[in-house]
Amino acid sequence: RTLIARFGSKNVHWAMMLIAFCVGLPIFFEVGFVLLIPIVLNVARRTGVPLLLVGLPMVAGLSVVHGLVPPHPAAMLAVNAYGADVGRTVFYSLLVGLPTAALAGPVFAKFVAPRVQLPAHNPMEAALLDEGHSRIPDEQLPGFGITLATLLLPVGLMLLGGWADQIATPGSSLNHGLRFIGHSVVALLLATLMSFITLGLLRGFSREQILKFTQECLAPTAAITLLVGAGGGLNGILVHTGVAAEIIGLSQRFELSPLLMGWTMAALMRIATGSATVAMTTASGIVAPIAAAMGYAHPELLVLATGAGSVVLSHVNDGGFWLVKEYFNMTVAQTFKTWTVLETLISVVALLLVMALSMVL
Repeated sequence: RTLIARFGSKNVHWAMMLIAFCVGLPIFFEVGFVLLIPIVLNVARRTGVPLLLVGLPMVAGLSVVHGLVPPHPAAMLAVNAYGADVGRTVFYSLLVGLPTAALAGPVFAKFVAPRVQLPAHNPMEAALLDEGHSRIPDEQLPGFGITLATLLLPVGLMLLGGWADQIATPGSSLNHGLRFIGHSVVALLLATLMSFITLGLLRGFSREQILKFTQECLAPTAAITLLVGAGGGLNGILVHTGVAAEIIGLSQRFELSPLLMGWTMAALMRIATGSATVAMTTASGIVAPIAAAMGYAHPELLVLATGAGSVVLSHVNDGGFWLVKEYFNMTVAQTFKTWTVLETLISVVALLLVMALSMVL
């Protein structure tokens, strides 16, 4: 509400992109989508702005952080596979991610929204907004500053950990402390504990209610863990059956750079499996040994290039494709024209920015 009020109805698409970018940092794409879609529908109804002009920037912001920015599971696995520094990866991903989300979100939405005519009646809008979803008074909501601080805390801690050697003398107690709190697991744990206080106890929730929230969140993580494990298993099969070696031979024949190799491998897996997480996990496992043998000096950029490839060309085998189609009440053809093009824009723009960044570093 704060950002939408500050940006105004004419620039609400920019506000939604920033909101999704911030909210998507610590949570999975599907969770962020379900959390934010009522806001998108409500804003579109209240301001009279076309739904796609508000909704596409939202999914662009979520998709960019899902594919590029740690601590998302696939990005963290790629960080480990390439031996990249988490803090630097986060920093570079923000440099690449924000302009990518802007181009694929608000700019693209401004172009495509007038060209896609949606039905006047949206069943999802009716279900979410007309059945008891009343507006919560502003005074009952947590403050903007404390909400933003809670969301961005893990990113801030990982940035501190990544620049620990520049902030404190290597080997000193302060240096070790910064590295400790900057570790992705510790950063997320500290942010979770902080949320128990800022968005829990200070909002009047009891310890029993907060415990219930945490217990309800455990079950969905099993599916994410299974998906990441499946990506690792698929990578193992490709390596041991010789497919990975054949891919490596082809890439060497075409003389691909490590960045292009990471992007291409992830893109092929994305198109084949429909899962960005599986694509990034598998591609990083294949490309990491090649990049190490070549002595590539910027593993953080390899993480970003692989992440960019993992979101390309979403189509009918991707759950996100159907999620966007149903909530925006589009046909399959309209979803290809909007969501699929948006995802491909994210992939290509991010790759170009990563390659430009590699020339500067």
